[in-house]
Amino acid sequence: MLFKWLFSKAKPIDMTKYLIVGLGNIGSEYLNTRHNIGFEVIDFMAKKFEVQMTDLKLGAKGNFNYKGKKIILLKPSTFMNRSGKSVRYWALKEKIALQNILIITDDLHLPLPLLRLKGKGSDGGHNGLKDIQSQLNTPHYPRLRFGIKSEEKTFNQVDFVLSKFTDEEEKKVTMRLPQCSEIILSFTQMGLDKTMNKFNSKPPKEMS
Repeated sequence: MLFKWLFSKAKPIDMTKYLIVGLGNIGSEYLNTRHNIGFEVIDFMAKKFEVQMTDLKLGAKGNFNYKGKKIILLKPSTFMNRSGKSVRYWALKEKIALQNILIITDDLHLPLPLLRLKGKGSDGGHNGLKDIQSQLNTPHYPRLRFGIKSEEKTFNQVDFVLSKFTDEEEKKVTMRLPQCSEIILSFTQMGLDKTMNKFNSKPPKEMS
């Protein structure tokens, strides 16, 4: 089923294209912070497939072909709270179906480094997802949630998400990046439902 998102502004859709968006904030002060895990996933994919990320309108963008599909990588340059502006712009420009957009986001409600793929949901208090939902006019878009929850019982949420991972946490993140890549590629080849069935039932080994 093709979603007629954005209504009258929708353009002819190319079902061979996928837009993979990693959320984060631009600037060296945000490098390797918990809120920027989406950027880390995109950087891993770009390195793995030798993709040159180019600074363009509203984001850094690159693309590669994989088994008949064109995969477009995007790191919005709009800062987290306006992520939807970048997603909407490039989805329209590249004529991408709503169900072919995958948002990679940190999730404060999931333990580090648990991964969960979903096809819809609330923003959960995440300002990036909130803006994406507003710009796409729907909560029905795929997202890959990367857990960043700490074992600490209490903390300031804003300070926490903008803080850097500890060395031990960074090791867990690094170990999980290859599986993020597997999920993304599976999403483009097998679709959302089959990929959720394949990967959501597998907890991280160190958490088993």
